[in-house]
Amino acid sequence: MDQQAQGVTPLDKPNFLSKLEKFKISGIGLPLYIVLAVILLLMINLHALPNNMLGAILVLVLLGHLFYYMGANLPIFKTYLGGGSVFTIFAAAALVTYGIIPPSVVNISKTFVNNMDFLDFYIVSLIVGSILGMNRKLLLRAAVRFLPVAFISMAVTLFAVGGVGMLLGQGFAHSIYYVSIPIMAGGVGAGIVPLSGIYSHAFGQPAAHILSQLFPATTFGNLLAIVGAGMLSKVLQGSKIDGNGVLMPVSDDMLQKKKAPLDATRMGIGLVIAMAFFMLGTLLNMLIPAINSYAFIILTVILVKGFGLLPEYYEQSVVMFSDVVVNNMTHALLCGVGMSLLDLRVLAASLSWQFVVLCLTSVIVISVVSGFIGKLFGMYPLEATITAGLCNNSMGGTGNVSVLAASNRMNLIAFAQMGNRLGGAIMLVVAGLLVSFMH
Repeated sequence: MDQQAQGVTPLDKPNFLSKLEKFKISGIGLPLYIVLAVILLLMINLHALPNNMLGAILVLVLLGHLFYYMGANLPIFKTYLGGGSVFTIFAAAALVTYGIIPPSVVNISKTFVNNMDFLDFYIVSLIVGSILGMNRKLLLRAAVRFLPVAFISMAVTLFAVGGVGMLLGQGFAHSIYYVSIPIMAGGVGAGIVPLSGIYSHAFGQPAAHILSQLFPATTFGNLLAIVGAGMLSKVLQGSKIDGNGVLMPVSDDMLQKKKAPLDATRMGIGLVIAMAFFMLGTLLNMLIPAINSYAFIILTVILVKGFGLLPEYYEQSVVMFSDVVVNNMTHALLCGVGMSLLDLRVLAASLSWQFVVLCLTSVIVISVVSGFIGKLFGMYPLEATITAGLCNNSMGGTGNVSVLAASNRMNLIAFAQMGNRLGGAIMLVVAGLLVSFMH
């Protein structure tokens, strides 16, 4: 029987392009992805890539989606090393560190992430959407349990790192000054930068010199936290201590979410409301500079949600907008983190075995303690470990996103930011007191 008799024409036979189309990278078929990549390469080689958000978005989205796809499918990486999130950060950092990407492209991407406030846009969208999308009772019950778990875990970890430092001959003070506190200080801009100023005033050394000593601990601790979150979420998946992204046991009605169908106009409404919360937090920070603007943003959103001040129509609009941002820009942000904040040569130069042991001590102790204390406070140990523990060993907002992305718990960003920002501020106060009494 020939093809015509069977009702099948040559055009119906799967061709090479249709087979390639089955391979999709973040929803884009491989043939189209190759076309987009060729366009990007031509723009780079012709030095025509726009030095603005348009050029940066194309670079970060294409590279971020590609690296995430690779990491999510590599056998060992996807199971034990944080999957696509960790691979994206490392791959992007390697391209920059070893000069594979032209400096002009790197500068465009760094400017977009750091100077054009793409990071703030992403994190605010995620925070406001995650809080407004939560059940009101669950939010209030979880908040009062979360902060004590985070603060107790950080205090125990501080002394543990100091004690191990003494055993290794590094000294208690040196270990907490240059490993424990920088890891838990809340990142770079709001963490080790002001911390370097505190140390500079106390030790009489240039702040830039001290900052170079603090950065390796912040970076390496963050990488360990990302890998740890990815590994724990895989190994403990489905166990009794796994809350599947829910911070504490609750009734089924608290987990039910009403989702409205996607609406372009309502997404625009959500954008405006989310940015309004950002402006309100910034304004309050101007009035009370001692409190971080993100802390104010989280507090105001919790109050609005807790008192039911925003109608459900607008809450759903913000959640809708947040989902669009998170689903489409997370991989781009991870790529930007690797390109902007991680220099593999500088990191490798600082990796003495004593330094590695101290960083591992910080990550392991805060994971174990937060999980144990979290269970005592009625939380799922795995969620407590990731949010109150590992996220407090991360580089602020970028680190929180990376840790939560590796463990597939992005909906917990509000708690991660809450502990990280408030805990980081407390670490700065502790550092100021310690250098006064122990120097």
